[in-house]
Amino acid sequence: MTDLEIEALLDRFNVSRESRDKIRTYVRLLLTWQQRINLIGPATVASVWDRHICDALQLLPLLPKDTRMIAELGSGAGIPGLVLAMAGGFKAHLYESNGKKAAFLREAARQTGTLAVVHNVRLETLRAQSDLPEVQCVVARALAPLPLLLDYAAPFLSRGAVGFFHKGQDVDTELTEATKYWRMAVTEHASQCDSRGVILEIREASRV
Repeated sequence: MTDLEIEALLDRFNVSRESRDKIRTYVRLLLTWQQRINLIGPATVASVWDRHICDALQLLPLLPKDTRMIAELGSGAGIPGLVLAMAGGFKAHLYESNGKKAAFLREAARQTGTLAVVHNVRLETLRAQSDLPEVQCVVARALAPLPLLLDYAAPFLSRGAVGFFHKGQDVDTELTEATKYWRMAVTEHASQCDSRGVILEIREASRV
């Protein structure tokens, strides 16, 4: 994307001037680290703004107005969690089991001055933790099929957090399978970045 197109994208989601500088710093760092570790799909490097940054920013208008703190599962490159924290001024708890990716997340948070805590742990361990942060939202992108994703997110959902999960063209199949094990209120939002994509907003989730 050209600079004008990038500015238009950031305008579209009402990103502040300070946050724009943070996101630009983040993208430069992401592309530098991408040469050493696989943070995003190699084929998507050239479309990092319209494929990845847009994918994160489209969650901003969906988040509850009282959102102060979010959790991201399987954070990877920090999309959408870290980008949302930069754009929205939230604190982010980023859960990532890969040590090299966790190192990237810490460096990205440091260089952009973003309030983020990186947890280098496996998601299966979360259910045993008694001191999880009281987040208002939990997010994940390209992590796992919905039934397993809900298992990972359960420690946050059970405390009232709202889930926002990026899904693709198999979303109906995943929802059908998930309802065998979960009761939940689901709202589907069409992706603004991918004609085949959907954002699932999940509230009041409880095991059947």
